[in-house]
Amino acid sequence: MEVDDDNSPSTSAAVLDGETTVPTANSTPVQPPAVPPAVVPPTIAPLPAVVPPIAPIPAVRPPVFKPPVPQNGEVKAVDSDSDHEDDGRATAGEYEISEESRLVRERQEKAMQELLMKRRAAALAVPTNDMAVRTRLRRLGEPITLFGEREMERRERLRMIMAKLDSEGQLEKLMKAHEEEEAAISAKAEDIEEDIEYPFYTEGPKELLDARIDIAMYSIVKAATRLQRARRKRDDPDEDMDAEIDWALRQAGNLVLDCSEIGDDRPLSGCSFSRDGKLLATCSLSGVAKLWSMPRVSKVSALKGHTERATDVTFSPVHDLLATASADRTAKLWSSDGSLLKTFGGHLDRLARIAFHPSGKYLGTTSFDKTWRLWDVDTGMELLLQEGHSRSVYGIAFHQDGSLVASCGLDALARVWDLRTGRSILALEGHVKPVLGASFSPNGYHLATGGEDNTCRIWDLRKKKSLYIIPAHSNLISQVKFEPQEGYYLVTSSYDMTAKVWSGRDFKPVKSLPGHEAKVTASDISADGRYIVTVSHDRTIKLWTAGNIEQENDMDWTEG
Repeated sequence: MEVDDDNSPSTSAAVLDGETTVPTANSTPVQPPAVPPAVVPPTIAPLPAVVPPIAPIPAVRPPVFKPPVPQNGEVKAVDSDSDHEDDGRATAGEYEISEESRLVRERQEKAMQELLMKRRAAALAVPTNDMAVRTRLRRLGEPITLFGEREMERRERLRMIMAKLDSEGQLEKLMKAHEEEEAAISAKAEDIEEDIEYPFYTEGPKELLDARIDIAMYSIVKAATRLQRARRKRDDPDEDMDAEIDWALRQAGNLVLDCSEIGDDRPLSGCSFSRDGKLLATCSLSGVAKLWSMPRVSKVSALKGHTERATDVTFSPVHDLLATASADRTAKLWSSDGSLLKTFGGHLDRLARIAFHPSGKYLGTTSFDKTWRLWDVDTGMELLLQEGHSRSVYGIAFHQDGSLVASCGLDALARVWDLRTGRSILALEGHVKPVLGASFSPNGYHLATGGEDNTCRIWDLRKKKSLYIIPAHSNLISQVKFEPQEGYYLVTSSYDMTAKVWSGRDFKPVKSLPGHEAKVTASDISADGRYIVTVSHDRTIKLWTAGNIEQENDMDWTEG
């Protein structure tokens, strides 16, 4: 009976718990204190405490979970009804979105739309030419430009407009505009091709053709004379070229300051000897050019006519004429007695340098309007307007044969032009800064250039390359000049307040000519090579001669 009593609670407990465990009849009796803890399971009431609560969501009520009650089906049904009600309340709460969340969602959608729009725009072909961009904007009915809008901004605006039309499905409008644009361009190109026949040269006046023929005839004679003389010197056993060059360089090495004279109230900008060496011309920033008698540098006359500063002066190699260039955009032709003969006007900006053709019939001028021009001295007519430099043209020099002319400018480039054909035959690249001076050697194949990179370069026209690079000065080189008879030496003037003499054979330094107190702007060599003159911003004219020449002059004055 005790065994039955012990088993009855376990059986009822098994039924209450809903377990299907059936005790066997011959099971081993278990002591009463140990059986209840092992058989009776824990109560279900603490289950809600075991289940972790769900984190609360703003404005949404979390559902309530209740433990199942297996003993009573009705209670279970009621509980499930309450669960459905709770679920219904939770589902309804999910659509209650706060204002902040709505704004965040709108921003995200807008950003996504912008991203898609940019992707679509990046895939579209947009013209790169600004005029084509304006044309397409006009055809799409949009303003061609906005206030302060730059080219890239205008192109980006067109890209976004096209992307918007594409996204809105208005491709037909876009394609129609594109087809109209292409048709207009093709029609315009056909009209141009039908109406214009491009010549392979730029036509000039008949006077230019006559001048080219005259220059060709003149240069043939001069070149033949030069070559004949060079052959004679080469083949004549009595001719010792090295000894002659050594003598000329010794003379240049003995140069001393012979005279210094105040040339003007303003800085001097140019100087030139006459063909017989009896006159010296100078010009200054006051716009006045002056004539001086040689060798004592005494003033003869003043040439007044320019309204702005004078930039250069040069004597004719044939006649007793001189020409001046000025910042008033004109060049003027003067007689040696000081009377004005002609004015050459046509440049669009201030003039820089000026030079006569060896024949004396033509005058070359350079200007800051990026051109150099050729003028007829007799008629004053402009024969040639030559472009080719990308920046201002500064220096000009004619070949002694008269067939070539060299121009140099602020584009760090020197160009050699054939006056007989009008072609640019050489573009001499090497200087890294503006080139301010050029000079042809009398030997016919050397060209010297100097510029703001403080170097003087010697170019061989036969090899079309630079032979020597002379690190000549510590400041920019304002002018270079070969000795006019044989080219035995070269003179450079510089803003480092000196002028220097260099050998024409190996281009080594021969003599330095210090003495100026400001930058030297120009220099020149007399036709017989006896004198060198320099002018400077210190307003002085300095005349340099060899020692024996100075003695000869003193003797001449004593005899007089």
